[in-house]
Amino acid sequence: MKKLLSFLAFSAFVLSVSAQKPLATFTVPSGKLVAPVEVTFTSEAKKPVDSYLWDFGDGSTSTEANPAHRYTQSGNHLVSLTTKKGSKTTTVKQMIQVTAPERCLVEIETEFGTMTVELSNATPKHRDNFIKLAEEGYYNDLLFHRVINSFMIQGGDPDSRNAPAGKMLGMGGPNYQVPAELVDSMVHIKGALAAARTNNPEKKSSGSQFYLVQGGPVTDGLLNQIESMRNFHYTPEQREAYLKLGGTPHLDREYTVYGYVVKGLDVIDKIAAVETAPGDRPKKDVKMKMKVIK
Repeated sequence: MKKLLSFLAFSAFVLSVSAQKPLATFTVPSGKLVAPVEVTFTSEAKKPVDSYLWDFGDGSTSTEANPAHRYTQSGNHLVSLTTKKGSKTTTVKQMIQVTAPERCLVEIETEFGTMTVELSNATPKHRDNFIKLAEEGYYNDLLFHRVINSFMIQGGDPDSRNAPAGKMLGMGGPNYQVPAELVDSMVHIKGALAAARTNNPEKKSSGSQFYLVQGGPVTDGLLNQIESMRNFHYTPEQREAYLKLGGTPHLDREYTVYGYVVKGLDVIDKIAAVETAPGDRPKKDVKMKMKVIK
């Protein structure tokens, strides 16, 4: 039995399926691996081999010599490399450890690219509800059914799954609402994830529908006006973010913001630019798929 090796970012062991020396071994970059992370595996063969077969320990495989693989789930992953030369086949295995992110991240995948959203701990009810639905697969194959350029893109209506062209959307949900969490730290800068809602005095949110802010340019004068109307004050950091990124500040304190896009902000622009029919539904369906990074 070979000795178990410990590294700073992962623990590894190498095991040959035969008593012969393996045709090739492989190495993994040093350092802490935190999901989501792309890991490049480098094969080391003293002589050329005919073929490579990698198993990354999470259900994915590759036949490349030096593949890169993206891990979205934390845990210990047993990676194996099977190499073949003529009639000789050997396998080496190595355990890598991918740790969970400190931040709460969700990926929203579309044909226009993938957005990574960080959910806020300041809005725990919305955070937990969004994670629950995403893990259940609730959002998979739903549409961004309402798209308004220079404003926002909205999705999360379960009635949009396989909805025929021309069907009016925007009223569906899981038959419950989420209590409002209107916190000072969360504002509608570009990339904000916020909850859609119907008109109700408590400003309760839809159980599933959400929007991602695109917005437009914002000035100090506009922020001053909103502060006066709503009787609150933006921090210098929030003002700087609005002036740099733009957004929809007129929605602040009216709708719950519970996260921000931290990667893939350009995807919002691409979706917002699609051609829409009357009612703001894209003429060509824009589907989503979600994955919680943990």
